[in-house]
Amino acid sequence: MALLTTKEGVEIFYKDWGPRNAQPLVFHHGWPLSADDWDTQLLYFLSKGYRVVAHDRRGHGRSSQVGDGHDMDHYAADIAAVVEHLNLRNAVHIGHSTGGGEALHYVARHGQKQKRVAKLVLISAVPPIMVKTERNPGGLALEVFDGLRATLAANRAQFYLDFAGGPFYGFNRPGAKSSEATIQNWWRQGMMGGAKAHYDGIVAFSQTDFTEDLKKITIPVLVVHSEDDQIVPYAAAGPLSAKLLKNGTLKTYKDFPHGMPTTHADTINADLLAFLKA
Repeated sequence: MALLTTKEGVEIFYKDWGPRNAQPLVFHHGWPLSADDWDTQLLYFLSKGYRVVAHDRRGHGRSSQVGDGHDMDHYAADIAAVVEHLNLRNAVHIGHSTGGGEALHYVARHGQKQKRVAKLVLISAVPPIMVKTERNPGGLALEVFDGLRATLAANRAQFYLDFAGGPFYGFNRPGAKSSEATIQNWWRQGMMGGAKAHYDGIVAFSQTDFTEDLKKITIPVLVVHSEDDQIVPYAAAGPLSAKLLKNGTLKTYKDFPHGMPTTHADTINADLLAFLKA
């Protein structure tokens, strides 16, 4: 099992598949999942000749269940350590949901300065900021996220079943075809991680303001979001991020769910490949 120990002593699990001389794609998973959530994409892009890398965020999956550091600064520093350890250059970072915030923060703080990054992809991502503030009147009320933390603390296992079985994949929509295997795989990944990391992570993904990060990015960025995203509402996320980017392109889907890399993998993979080759 591939593990990197950071300067703080945190063990970060990662997958690294494919030719070492191929262009690397680095995948950042959503809350509260693991690198396994990208398996469909890892196999697809591996078959296209890319080197694919995915890690488990601290406190998630097979990485250390530490009690602190569950914030975007630490998340970005951890992936920077992985990137430097593997000496990845000309990389494309692809982040989903919370992983989009992590990928963006990494590129803004580390990757772009070190000239290690070629492009960035944000899928159903949390930037610019999720919570409602004076500067972000279209955001979700703080009480929404306080409620998520309270539900997690009360019964994390049931909460994860309900979350995956409902809004995350859009299985609560009329006529939607639910997949028990998809729900159980989401639950499996979530329960592998630490409750403290997931509890604190709700604050990290909801209250971090990525506005300045977005303004700093000069590399090409693909922003992918669906109008029917029930987790990260479209109007306050994708379009606003694209406007703040110097070199951003917005790709909008009409009725895909938040977890569209899983439910609509063929479409997402094809659009990602087109962006990589552009």
